[in-house]
Amino acid sequence: MTSPAGDAIRRTLRRELHTHHHPARTVECPHCGAREHQPCTTISKRRRLTDAPVHPARITAWARTTTVCPTCQVEPGTHCHQDGWPLAGGTVHPERTALAGEAA
Repeated sequence: MTSPAGDAIRRTLRRELHTHHHPARTVECPHCGAREHQPCTTISKRRRLTDAPVHPARITAWARTTTVCPTCQVEPGTHCHQDGWPLAGGTVHPERTALAGEAA
């Protein structure tokens, strides 16, 4: 078991070393199952993807996890909705993704 201070230092060092990575890599990829801070892979997990930074589903999960939606006003971690119904496929409003990108 590691200490909270050790975890914070590790995260800071990782962030400084990997500043060229997409910020969505801070969450697990729901498409391929890549762990936090790991690159996305093919579904078979045989090959790491180098041509695309992250899967679109990972960007959606990251936006949902990190930002408040300016369109439907839901808190981080909550699915976006329209007229009380969740958006199809668990997507988020484009404004929420844009806001998350600006914050990163």
